[in-house]
Amino acid sequence: MKLKEAIQSLGVESAIIMARDIARSEGVNWEGGAKFVFSVIAHDLERVPGNIGGKNDSEKVVIKKWILKYQGGYSGRASQRISNPPGTVADPIIEKIIGSRLENLNDEDLGKITYAHRLGMSAENILGLILEEYLSENLIGYGWHCAWGETVKSVDFVHENGSLLQIKNRSNSENSSSSAVRDGTKIEKWYRIKADRVEYMWPELNRICGTTNLSEDKFVEFVQRTLTSNPDCLAVENENPWKA
Repeated sequence: MKLKEAIQSLGVESAIIMARDIARSEGVNWEGGAKFVFSVIAHDLERVPGNIGGKNDSEKVVIKKWILKYQGGYSGRASQRISNPPGTVADPIIEKIIGSRLENLNDEDLGKITYAHRLGMSAENILGLILEEYLSENLIGYGWHCAWGETVKSVDFVHENGSLLQIKNRSNSENSSSSAVRDGTKIEKWYRIKADRVEYMWPELNRICGTTNLSEDKFVEFVQRTLTSNPDCLAVENENPWKA
């Protein structure tokens, strides 16, 4: 049984009550945000993630999976995360390509470029998580709650009044599936920075969320504070020459 089927079978109110009871039994803070996030999918089945639930799952089991997925996303937020180094090795031909174009680079230079590139990709991989946590920390006081663990389809934040918000880091990072799901809905869309120039969109997010305190400077401060308190959020390979 998939989660959508479980909610249909139970009905909205019964599904919410079951989710509340499971959250409390699992030590998940239901009042802290989970109830608002679950309420969204209970009332709008188009927002139910399609990847939760197995063939032999009961209503209780599949709703528990959603609760644990939500809690897992919260527990794995940037300030608590221990990231793994890249699981792939660099293709040696990349250095040959660069070296053939820039002949003044020696083998050491090319090796540093390779590791700098891998480090940059690792940083990009956690950027979304850091942005999500920054927004969660600053928007919760305004009634916005993070849908941790991708627990609402194509939605990242929900408001206590039912408003929905999808966030992206860059203007070109939205995929076609999330765009299609939002057609005809009331999901607000926001991205942090334009892809073709350095232009930040914080004023627009402040307008959407009814705030005045979100800015790039404060986000940078949050990034620095997060990485200082939890360096393992960004995985650095032991052999990386840039590692201190």
